[in-house]
Amino acid sequence: MGSRILICCVLLSIFGLSLAEEVKLSIKGVTSIAKTDDNFICATLDWWPENKCDYNQCPWGKAGILNLDLDNKILANAIKAFSPLRIRIGGSLQDQILYKVGTSLKKCPHIKKRDGGLFGFSKGCFHMERWDQMNKLFNDTGAKITFGLNALIGRKKSKDVDSLMVGDWYSKNSHDFMKYTASKGYKIDSYELGNELCGTGVSAKIDAEQYGKDIVELKRLVQDVYPDPSTQPKVLGPAGFYDEQWFNTFLQTSGANVVDGLTHHIYNLGAGVDSTLINKIQDPYFLDQIAQTYKDVSTSIKSFGPWARAWVGEAGGAYNSGGKDVSHTFANGFWYLDQLGMTSTFDHKVFCRQALIGGNYALLNTTTFIPNPDYYGALLWHRLMGKNVLSTSHNSSPYLRVYSHCSKNSAGVSVLIINMSNSTSFDISVENDMNLYPEGRTLMEEGEDKIPREEYHLTPKDGNIQSDVLLLNGSPLKLTESSDIPEMNPKLVDASLPIKVAPDSIVFITIKGYNAPACA
Repeated sequence: MGSRILICCVLLSIFGLSLAEEVKLSIKGVTSIAKTDDNFICATLDWWPENKCDYNQCPWGKAGILNLDLDNKILANAIKAFSPLRIRIGGSLQDQILYKVGTSLKKCPHIKKRDGGLFGFSKGCFHMERWDQMNKLFNDTGAKITFGLNALIGRKKSKDVDSLMVGDWYSKNSHDFMKYTASKGYKIDSYELGNELCGTGVSAKIDAEQYGKDIVELKRLVQDVYPDPSTQPKVLGPAGFYDEQWFNTFLQTSGANVVDGLTHHIYNLGAGVDSTLINKIQDPYFLDQIAQTYKDVSTSIKSFGPWARAWVGEAGGAYNSGGKDVSHTFANGFWYLDQLGMTSTFDHKVFCRQALIGGNYALLNTTTFIPNPDYYGALLWHRLMGKNVLSTSHNSSPYLRVYSHCSKNSAGVSVLIINMSNSTSFDISVENDMNLYPEGRTLMEEGEDKIPREEYHLTPKDGNIQSDVLLLNGSPLKLTESSDIPEMNPKLVDASLPIKVAPDSIVFITIKGYNAPACA
């Protein structure tokens, strides 16, 4: 008997076979635990010029706002596929950008490298001809736009505190820009004030009380330029890293119904040059550490600003343009999609990925514009995962991450499954936790159990998690000959069978007819 077992083990090792671990997945469909915005997925466009360099590389190329090829067909098709894609225009240099409009500016220089300048750059000029070109793209593709305004105009450096900027915000340049934008009929979903100026700041900072006064001024400008409440853009801030005392003081100072979205930034993987980045991205214990921040932001809102909604306004995973061998690859989806799932459970409304294009962490390749793996993950989330978030749990490995939402465009639930293990496969059976109504309740509505389950299995080419070629149900996702985003059709599976999840894979599932009152 012992020899037979030994032979079986040898054969399994020779042929690379492994027995799947059986998992029971419980979805509580009676009530939702949180809600996202209908357009939870967001991507950023940044101001970085070609000579933005880190770690002896310059990964931005011509992907910055002032240089981007706005006529590129792949870019337009990539945005259009979301119908709509939320885009945040902003980033580190936004507080250096001057708007060439109106009469408030005497000079409007070209941006260039400058020692002692914010992030090593001078102030730069944004011409309205460029803004017109950008809005043609946004109008053609149906994008929803957040525009980040320069919050440092009019301020001076403190003589006493390093990096502190003092004085009131000089708002006229932004006001002129907003009036021009409205006069042209350009649709703006929201305006955001400043970038990473809260708490200790990154390259500069503003006191919470002062920023609170400035955001009140921004609200006044928005109401002046857009008097119709039905078309009035939202006001967002502070667009930086969470600092409990600073955020709470800011909310108290700005007061009720001023801030619509409380935006904070996430770069929880550390520096892009970190040699352990590939390990962090697959470590569920490391990834869980940021959950406290999401909870704390939600707590600040409940205590000091219940009128506001939590947004992740910028998240690139690894800072300084991301990791050149990791952030554009399949492996980055372990971090990115897990963050989407995690933030949604903490009642965050929007998650803005840095960046749509530019740097190593872009959804689109900086030079070819060809979508990287995370682009397709984001698109599947946008199409499948509805705004109602459901409580989900299982009895298995922490390397198996699962998130459930009501389906977006059909009755039932959609499930995101992330298997970070490189050796364990899982057979997952879904159970409906209907403890509130145990009598006569079943997993599926009557007669719906024969509807096939829709499965989207994402894996890397050749099993290499650092590949930037993504397979959907075993076939590579490639642009069509006309540069369109390819169709992403599911595999149809008997709903009574377990969900088979391979090692190092990401799976989206839609279960139609799932009995979830929260989704009715």
